[in-house]
Amino acid sequence: MAPGIDVRRYVPATDLAWAEALLDAEFAGRMQARRGELMDPLEREGLVAELDGRPLGLLTWVVGGSFSRADEAEIRVLVVAHEARNRGVGSALLGEAERALAQAGLDRAWMVTTNDNLDALGFYQRRGWRLAELHPGAVDEARRHLKPAIGRVGANGIPIHDEIVVTVGLRADG
Repeated sequence: MAPGIDVRRYVPATDLAWAEALLDAEFAGRMQARRGELMDPLEREGLVAELDGRPLGLLTWVVGGSFSRADEAEIRVLVVAHEARNRGVGSALLGEAERALAQAGLDRAWMVTTNDNLDALGFYQRRGWRLAELHPGAVDEARRHLKPAIGRVGANGIPIHDEIVVTVGLRADG
């Protein structure tokens, strides 16, 4: 873990206000659309990364949710404040989450990102995650029916249309 970064459990009673503000700033709000439904990533288990004592990153998950088997977890959100990016915060959160989920006996973790998010796709793949599914037009549908605030053009000027599922095995043998 990078110097100055501490990872601890997410505690809604004390973390909710800054977590909501972070999602507002980075993801256009607390409620997130993915896989045809709107979900609240802040109502589940998770981790907070603090850099020099300030909370600047959040990762949450759900085990056995609506699109998961009982032996896998969906990472609901991994978000790092803009000013803390490229300092090891996301890596610390993801690594600790993978360890916690593996210790809980889970076999696999997965998450959804969008076609424009090249930085996230690279980030996950460098850490052993694999591209697993493509859902063409899923973001267009979510924008029409669930969350009109989803932007039409994302990172690097790429139009946002599709969802991409990435996954990682959590067991040592797979």
